[in-house]
Amino acid sequence: MADIKVLTLLGSLRAASINRQLAELAAESAPEGISVTIYEGLGDLPFYNEDLDTEDAPAAVAALRAAAAEADAALVVTPEYNGSIPGVLKNAIDWLSRPYGNGALKDKPLAVIGAALGQYGGVWAHDETRKSFGIAGPRVIETIKLSLPTATFGGKHPRETAEVAEAVREVVGKLAAEVS
Repeated sequence: MADIKVLTLLGSLRAASINRQLAELAAESAPEGISVTIYEGLGDLPFYNEDLDTEDAPAAVAALRAAAAEADAALVVTPEYNGSIPGVLKNAIDWLSRPYGNGALKDKPLAVIGAALGQYGGVWAHDETRKSFGIAGPRVIETIKLSLPTATFGGKHPRETAEVAEAVREVVGKLAAEVS
């Protein structure tokens, strides 16, 4: 059987962000038979504009939609910015929701995890991201949740915390099990 392809959409553009580290951990620790790829082009997307959303959509949009179409599932790893979804991620949701009712992630399983400052680890942003993606077309798996306060890591890479590494591996496994 071919690998299950999980596309990871990262809500932080910072090269050394804790959420990028979580995404890298998901990719390096994925169970056998599951490949996790971090999408690197969210920062290249223009702001959603229906006037640009034509058959000649910008190359960055076409690349995102193609990557989503090739994936079997999506894992969103995101921080919380001002109590909500980072703009770069919300913009990606908007582009991926089109064409309306038939976006590239339509009916594919999607899970949202991440880390943020504060004791709740980004729960508000994660809930808002699930809601927005749920409207946009993927099949959001509400039971897959992992919201970690950044203090959990004590300044270390998430892979250095056994409980976090195992939790991320479990998230990827559970998400892949939702692929039909």
